[in-house]
Amino acid sequence: MTVGIIGMGWVGSSVAISLLHTGLVAELLVHDRNERLAEGEAMDLSHGASFYPPARVRAAALEELLAADAIVIAAGRGSTSGESRLALLQDNAAIVRSIAGRLAGYRGIIVVLTNPVDVMTWVALRASGLAAARVIGTGTMLDTARLRQVLGRELDVDPRSVHAHVIGEHGDSAVPLWSAARVGGVVLREWPGWSAEREAALALEVCRAAYEIIARKGATNHAIGLVTAALLRWTLRGDRRALTVARVQEGAAGIRDVALSLPAIMERGGAVRVLEPELSREERAALERSAELLRGACAQVA
Repeated sequence: MTVGIIGMGWVGSSVAISLLHTGLVAELLVHDRNERLAEGEAMDLSHGASFYPPARVRAAALEELLAADAIVIAAGRGSTSGESRLALLQDNAAIVRSIAGRLAGYRGIIVVLTNPVDVMTWVALRASGLAAARVIGTGTMLDTARLRQVLGRELDVDPRSVHAHVIGEHGDSAVPLWSAARVGGVVLREWPGWSAEREAALALEVCRAAYEIIARKGATNHAIGLVTAALLRWTLRGDRRALTVARVQEGAAGIRDVALSLPAIMERGGAVRVLEPELSREERAALERSAELLRGACAQVA
């Protein structure tokens, strides 16, 4: 299996090391407009070969990545402290449009990480001309992981035993699905001692997580690296996992022509089947607001 990464900054390098530890790839191709940076990262990663399953790592021209099974787009600038993801729109849209335009005819899947990831997924789809299922963003997979982590902390259980999802925008209008959250099969709202009054504060913690991290260290990279590696492992192996990835929707939950996250069955062909989770009236309204916000953002870069 071959995977290519475009953009070897904080995020790209974290994706690379996380991916190598999965044992999924036989070859990892890294690309950056700064060729020496890509070469340096490839050298550094290669020197750790004794500590991960066998894989070849090398810097590559963008055109060489067209032979890969998947391409990760991590190029672009990150948020500054206090800046929303949507504030990155114009700068990163130009970068992603330029890259995706060179991927026309590509036969694998494209995974977009560049923020704002929902809008950049929409931009990448339009620029590449590929099928919607094959251009996906990491979307709310990270938000979902954060929700499970904070619930695990609050309930003193392993986050892997928490079954809760975040849908919609990867950003300020993200929608935690409290009504469907469960822990080991137990409805969260029936968990002993749980109060729905706690949910608003925890939702804010999840949505504000990136701002808090950026304020302290300047970027978020480790968790999204792990998220992306897991996404690629489960997808390229054809595990058919249901993941909250972003893709341009084609009617699921009544939403069209905007990229946002809903659970989708993932296989080597990408997000092949979008699922429609059961939503409360409040959650459905919040999802529709999220879609409208993202639709407006897409219009700004159309």
